[in-house]
Amino acid sequence: MLIFLPPSEGKTPPADNVDEPLDLRSLTMPELADERRQVVDALIEASGREDAQSVLKVGSRVLGEVEANQHIWRAAAGPAHDIYTGVLFDALEARTLTPPQLKRATEQVLIFSGPFGATSFTDRIPMFRCSMDVKLDPLGKLGSWWKKRLAEPLSARVGDQLVIDCRSSSYAQAFTSAPEQTLVVNSFTERDGERKVVTHFAKHARGQLTGMLLRAEPQPQTIADVVSVASEQWEVEVRPAEGRTPHQLNLITAED
Repeated sequence: MLIFLPPSEGKTPPADNVDEPLDLRSLTMPELADERRQVVDALIEASGREDAQSVLKVGSRVLGEVEANQHIWRAAAGPAHDIYTGVLFDALEARTLTPPQLKRATEQVLIFSGPFGATSFTDRIPMFRCSMDVKLDPLGKLGSWWKKRLAEPLSARVGDQLVIDCRSSSYAQAFTSAPEQTLVVNSFTERDGERKVVTHFAKHARGQLTGMLLRAEPQPQTIADVVSVASEQWEVEVRPAEGRTPHQLNLITAED
């Protein structure tokens, strides 16, 4: 089983005091080092432009992070699960994983991002600000750019494994696994029979489910296993794959 996650907007500098910069050859799928270098170089160039805020589609409150993009090659790197500190990763509670659970996460979790395509849970990366829907010269929209380059190595990585897809749409475009072996995780709040998607709660639910799957014994292998784990926390619905549409797992939380 593999779990696909998005990155988080919220990030924290490395906490382990290992002042080592980004090493592209050390990342998962090192054969993508040249492609990652192209994106990072394009991001550095874009981040130094007068219109960087517009290009990177960010607000003025994170201009410090945009400026920091220019120093990615020299910035300290840390494990991805420590760098990402948004809602999803907070709910996952990576710091409480046991060594065997962390090993499982390293083997099973792939985190998609604009600069790096996809990395493992423990790959060492620096802080950055760049989403997958950004267009960088001369590469174009990163989601489309990565789609062509991730297809072969990720298809080999996935093989016939079940994929639990917790990504948002902008990151899902970068790679699509076969519908019949993919389970997309959705989250809804329900009140008086009416359902709605609340982004904050959806991220939290996906992170919580990821943490539950990484801690579950025996290790989940099938859709039925995943549903069994999810049922411990939520009312769940499963919609089977149909045509090009993958299986859907709906996590439903009742509002008081």
